[in-house]
Amino acid sequence: MAAISGMIRVMEKAARKAGGRLRRDFGEVEHLQVSRKGPADFVSKADQAAERTIWDELRTARPDWGFVLEEGGVIEGDPTKPRWIVDPLDGTSNFLHGIPHFAISIAVQEPKLDGSGWGDVIAGLVYQPITDESFWAEKARGAWLQDRRLRVSARRHLDESLIATGIPFSGRGDSVEWSKIYAAIGPQVAGIRRFGAASLDLAWVAAGRYDGFWESGLAPWDTAAGCLLVREAGGFVTDWRGISQPICDAQVLAGNDALHSKLHKLVAGALR
Repeated sequence: MAAISGMIRVMEKAARKAGGRLRRDFGEVEHLQVSRKGPADFVSKADQAAERTIWDELRTARPDWGFVLEEGGVIEGDPTKPRWIVDPLDGTSNFLHGIPHFAISIAVQEPKLDGSGWGDVIAGLVYQPITDESFWAEKARGAWLQDRRLRVSARRHLDESLIATGIPFSGRGDSVEWSKIYAAIGPQVAGIRRFGAASLDLAWVAAGRYDGFWESGLAPWDTAAGCLLVREAGGFVTDWRGISQPICDAQVLAGNDALHSKLHKLVAGALR
């Protein structure tokens, strides 16, 4: 097992502290006070409390780093230092409906050396509070589930593969584009799943539970940690054109080398 770095320990401490609160609130989900943040996009007091807990823990550990927070927005830090990218509750709708499939996602992104913006994600963690699973990765140090090394699926054939996706809903996503991609991929694969938490979808690709994943219209906090997990587990993450970005969020296509190539051809053909 790789030695766990101080940075991963900080991230895991924050996630586990917030995760404990989420587990307690999940048990009382029917009593939560919920406000509307947008069409079918709810935010609860549990979501906000989890983000505050994570922010407090990370700020204490690295007081000069900035943040990109789902609820709190961008908080500038020292521009020469990394920043945290945080989703305190990915799968809010699952949480609020009593479905035990949601996660906390935390990533670390470095500034570019020339000061022109943000570069690589160098660490990521996806924590599932209900199962107590901690998926983590560091650049060039591999991807791990607790102390077990992760590798993407070794399957090479689409007809043996289980593919995850996110389906457009109530004002979010491009339903026409998704339908074209589904029509191309669906008949070729063993199954398609939509579980409603992109960070966990990507973590499960890294763990070999899913063989691939596609979705569009996501945000950096949804995918920053997950992209690194897949890559450090030996997989590929690109946009529809096959271009790899430090964080793929507007368009995300993930899988091992063979399946990513086949899925990319299907997506490109569907959208041609």
